[in-house]
Amino acid sequence: MRRALTVWRRSISARVVFSTMLLSAVVVGGVSWLLVVQTRDGLLDNRVEAATIEAQNETDQAVDRLLATPGTDFDVAEQLQQVAAPLTQRGTVRGFSVLLSRSDADLDVGLDEVGSLSSPGLESSSVPAALRAHFAESGQLAWSYTRVRTSDAGEESSVPGIVVGTQLQLPADGETYTLYLLFPLTGEQQTLDLVARAALTAAGLLVVLIGAVTWVVARQVVTPIRMARKVAERLAAGRLQERLRVTGQDDLARLATSFNQMASNLQRQIQQLEELSRVQRRFVADVSHELRTPLTTVRMAGDVLFDARADFDAPTARAAELLQVELDRFEGLLGDLLEISRYDAGAVALELEEVDLRELARRVVAQTASLAAQSGVEVRVRASSVPCTAEADARRIERVVRNLVSNAIDHAESRDITLAVDVDEHSAAIAVRDYGVGLAPGESAMVFNRFWRADPARARTSGGTGLGLSIALEDAHLHGGWLQAWGAPGAGAQFRLTLPRVAGDQLRHSPIPLLPSDAEVAR
Repeated sequence: MRRALTVWRRSISARVVFSTMLLSAVVVGGVSWLLVVQTRDGLLDNRVEAATIEAQNETDQAVDRLLATPGTDFDVAEQLQQVAAPLTQRGTVRGFSVLLSRSDADLDVGLDEVGSLSSPGLESSSVPAALRAHFAESGQLAWSYTRVRTSDAGEESSVPGIVVGTQLQLPADGETYTLYLLFPLTGEQQTLDLVARAALTAAGLLVVLIGAVTWVVARQVVTPIRMARKVAERLAAGRLQERLRVTGQDDLARLATSFNQMASNLQRQIQQLEELSRVQRRFVADVSHELRTPLTTVRMAGDVLFDARADFDAPTARAAELLQVELDRFEGLLGDLLEISRYDAGAVALELEEVDLRELARRVVAQTASLAAQSGVEVRVRASSVPCTAEADARRIERVVRNLVSNAIDHAESRDITLAVDVDEHSAAIAVRDYGVGLAPGESAMVFNRFWRADPARARTSGGTGLGLSIALEDAHLHGGWLQAWGAPGAGAQFRLTLPRVAGDQLRHSPIPLLPSDAEVAR
């Protein structure tokens, strides 16, 4: 069932063929049913007409025989035999049964109990009560559908049939008798069964043929679409030289031509962007390296001025201090640019070791204690009681956590910050939770973009470069881990770093939920 559902969801051909066959089955079934019904009605109408004519003729002949025989008060039974015996003989030859009874018999009393005459083996219950009631009120010829029931040597049978009734009067006693002729519809039933089987067989073959034709047509349409899908998947995988084969001049061929043109344009634009990206990365790397030498010179001069600021007047001393601060910031930016260029060039290697994330978190808190004190923020560590170890590059992971804590201090608005550390069988995580301005919808994904800031007008006490979170994200990916962010306006934010405990393992979950447990309370 699961495989059938998968085929149904993924295969256009299967859905088209199934839908066409289903609709065809409904239409062909309706037509076949109408054909069988019309055939049945035609057979019954002809049989009823023939039966009524034959019954009328048999009645007229019986009346003629009675009129030709003088009647007395003592030959009623003989006259009844004169009517019933010839009819029974002809009925045996021509396939109908006969039943003769008094018309004034009580309807509640069976025909067998009133002395009726009938063909051998015919059961009187074959005559419907409604037809007997009709002749109790009228003498006109009447007919009805019935089941002709017979009994022969203990074997009973019941077949559909038609019973036609007429009335005649015996000269012997002047009483009115009803003559019932029962015609079985065995031949008509066989003919109808044959027509039904033929219609059913033809309908089944027609539905199968329609399904086969639909499959061929659908295959002609779907095959180019599948080819386009495969080529699109190869294009998405980076094989930009892949193209569709164009045959013919129909709509699908024109679609393939347009697809190839689109792929060529995309390939050209991607190559241009890649070339531009390479030029930009090379430019950043070259500029970063070229700036190292003049920065070193400026740094040396700045250090001399900063050390001698006590001998300067107040404005000059302040200028020397500002120069030192901006040189520190510029040197940090240059270092980040060099780090980014190494990531872009794929020249970064990890120095893996067993790292206890609890100790790392406490070390980062100690390193940022002065910055937290300046902002009036207290940073607390909430760690698991079990060792939270993972195979990682301690220097890079420490840089990631330090960057997250520094950003949290910048945006905490003098509220406390919590570092949560936890571990499970396969992964370890550190989450930095603050209760500051938070993140607007959509910013949790943009916050890792290079040089992106949630509020450009906002001052940063830590003097960040705008590349810290980008570098942190690259470090997390380099370890095969996750770096994710959650935030809400006025409810603060939480950044979660998740690492595999064994290098190279694939992460499936994190021991710390991304949505903080106090998120609703914070709102």
